[in-house]
Amino acid sequence: MLKIYNTDISTGKTSEVNEFTKGAWINLVSPSQEEIKKVCKAVNIQEDFINYSLDLEEKARIDIEEDDSTVLFIVDVPTIEKNKESSMYTTIPLGMIVVRDDFFITVCSIKNKVIENFEKKQAKNFATYKKSRFILQLLYYNSSFFLNYLKQINKEIEVTESKLKDSLRNEELLKMLSLEKSLVYFTTSLRSNELVMEKTMRGKVIKLYEEDEDLLEDAIIENKQAIEMGKIYSDILSGTMDAYASLISNNLNVVMKFLASITLVISVPTMISSFWGMNVNLPLMNTRLGFVVIITISVILTLLVTWWLKKKDMLN
Repeated sequence: MLKIYNTDISTGKTSEVNEFTKGAWINLVSPSQEEIKKVCKAVNIQEDFINYSLDLEEKARIDIEEDDSTVLFIVDVPTIEKNKESSMYTTIPLGMIVVRDDFFITVCSIKNKVIENFEKKQAKNFATYKKSRFILQLLYYNSSFFLNYLKQINKEIEVTESKLKDSLRNEELLKMLSLEKSLVYFTTSLRSNELVMEKTMRGKVIKLYEEDEDLLEDAIIENKQAIEMGKIYSDILSGTMDAYASLISNNLNVVMKFLASITLVISVPTMISSFWGMNVNLPLMNTRLGFVVIITISVILTLLVTWWLKKKDMLN
């Protein structure tokens, strides 16, 4: 998908346009090869800059062309992968390309809330021709969305944990493992984004104005908060998983202990009846009340064994 936006300098209104005008914002979401070639030809850049951003394995970094005419920023943005069974929090690369002083391009393999925030004109003081500020706004809102997703993950952890207290089912345990993996993805991506922002802060990549530096500092602070929050949630979840692993193991031991005790209790009458079932002469075999006496003895011995096991805390 290819969309072009431009902010009118006189009115300050941003609208979608059809031409590659100077100062425009070009947004590519899962573009086709024809759209990539069209954009590269119109703004005179290499296709690699766009293809790098579409690689799901690409790490957050900054790439500058030799003549400094084109600068590529790649950062990780949070998203949710949904399937039939469940959903998982993960990250994907977002490419931001500054083409001279003429165009600003964003490239992503799927739709994400960071870009949608600007498309829906929810970002304040946003103008397509203010490229440096645009990048910093993207970095700031990206860090904010990471924080929001982390809060959602924490809520899901609490819900799943409450379900686990009632029943230790595989579904809840798998959900916890999925959330733990999501926190690892988030923490790794946030640290990579931090390096990109710190490099930008030095002022050697793009020109920074005084108000832009304040915005970048806010973005770095938000990102650090997200890193700390992700680490805390990850530690809590890791401790919770270890606790439930011990709980499952303990429950299994209790069940095995109980079954062993029941087996021992049942074996008493079985052993006695086996003795008197043998084809040999035994006491009480020819007595009219022999059966009642043997049953009574079996019951008494069974109760004694049960009492002893109960005393030894083997039947709890």
